[in-house]
Amino acid sequence: MRFSELGLSEPLVRAVTAEGYDTATPIQAAAIPIALSGRDLIGLAQTGTGKTAAFALPLLHRLLQSTQPRGPKTAIRALILSPTRELAQQIAESLAVYGRHTELRSTVVVGGVGMGPQIRAVTRGVDVLVATPGRLEDLRQQGHIDLRAVEIFVLDEADRMLDVGFLPDIQRITKVLPAHRQTLLISATMPAAVRNLADGILRHPARVEIAPVQATTELITQSVCFVPKPDKARLLATLLKTQPVTRAIVFTRTKRGADRVAEQLGKIGIRAEAIHGNKSQGARQRSLAQFRAARPPVLVATDLAARGLDVDGISHVVNFDLPHEPEVYVHRIGRTGRAGATGVAVAFCDETERNLLRAIERLLKRPLPTDRVDGLTQERSRAPADRSPLTLSGDAARQHNSKPAHQFRRGHGVARSPGSRRPR
Repeated sequence: MRFSELGLSEPLVRAVTAEGYDTATPIQAAAIPIALSGRDLIGLAQTGTGKTAAFALPLLHRLLQSTQPRGPKTAIRALILSPTRELAQQIAESLAVYGRHTELRSTVVVGGVGMGPQIRAVTRGVDVLVATPGRLEDLRQQGHIDLRAVEIFVLDEADRMLDVGFLPDIQRITKVLPAHRQTLLISATMPAAVRNLADGILRHPARVEIAPVQATTELITQSVCFVPKPDKARLLATLLKTQPVTRAIVFTRTKRGADRVAEQLGKIGIRAEAIHGNKSQGARQRSLAQFRAARPPVLVATDLAARGLDVDGISHVVNFDLPHEPEVYVHRIGRTGRAGATGVAVAFCDETERNLLRAIERLLKRPLPTDRVDGLTQERSRAPADRSPLTLSGDAARQHNSKPAHQFRRGHGVARSPGSRRPR
C-alpha cells in the first residue's frame, strides 16, 4: 500500500515522498490505519521493519488534527519512551524528517548527558517528547516536565525496556498520565511480563504482529575482525584495496563518524561519499545516484540515512561500528547477497563493542568466524580465531598505502531503478 493511500495528512505524505518513500512496509500498512483511528495498539515487530514510521506518522497526524484544548506551554502532548539513548535519538531524527512541513516541535531527554540543555528545551515548549524512562523520571520529579496533557503515549521496544529494569519507572510514569489517552505498545516479542504490562496500560487494544526478520541468508559470507578502535580506518582501507569490491556500504554509528571515515578513505585514494541526516536531501540523492553508478564505489552511511536504500550489486557491507540493536545488524547486511547474488559482510569489533557482538551472535544463534589481518587485528578473547576466506597476509595489509586507486574495482552493468523505498 502506498503512503498516499493510508489517510495521512498532506504535510506528512509530502515529507515521506520527498525522502523517496512510496510503499509502506507490512507493519506500517497494518498499524497506521489502526493508530489513526485512535485505538490502542500492540505492534509486534523487530528493528529494521519500519516500526518507527508505523507509530510516528499517525502520532504526528493525530496531533495535527487534534481538537483537544492546548495545555500550558510546558505541557507535553505526546510521549515516546525508548530503552536506549541511541534509539531515542533515531526516533527524534525520524520525527524531524516526517514533521518538517509542520509546526510540531520535538526534543529528546536521555541520561548520560547534562540536564541543563534538556531542561531549557522542555521549558521552551515541545509537542512530542522522546525519552528514556530514568532521565524522564528525574526531570519530572524535579518539576521540569508536565505529563498531564499527554494525548498519545508510545512505549517502544517494550521487551527490551523490561529486560533492563525499567518497569518501576514505567509504572510511575503511567500513573501520572491522563486516563483518556491513546497508547501504542511496540515490542519485538510478547513474553508474560510484556503481556502483564499491556493489560495494565492499554484499553481493548488491536494487535498487529509481523513475522520476525530472517536471521541471515546463506548467500552472505559473514565474519568479524577484532581491532583496536584507532586501527579501524587502516583495516577498512586494507580490506577495500585487497578484496574484489564492486560496491560497498560502510556503516558508522554517528554522522561525524561517517564524515571522518569518508575523508580518511579519500586521503589514500579510495573514492567514498558519506550520507547522513545533516546533509540536504538533494545532496543525499546525488550521492545515492553516484553510488548506483559506482562513482564512488563506497558509501559511508548512518542507519537512518541509508534506510530505504535499494541498489543492486552491493558486494560488501562493513560494520565499521557495531549497532546497538542486533536486528539492525541483520538489516544492514541484508543490503548485500540479494537476488541470488553472493555478498560479504565484515564486522569490526573493538574492546568496547564485545557485548554488542555477543548480542548479534545470540540472534544469529552462532558465533561469527574471525578474520585476521596481521599487525592490525586481534584474537577473539573467548575462542580461538578461525581462518576464513577474508584473512589477509602481512604483505596485503601493507598494500593499502601503496596500491593505486584505479585498481579498486568498479561496478559492472546498470543498477536497477531504486523503486519503492521505505522509511524506518
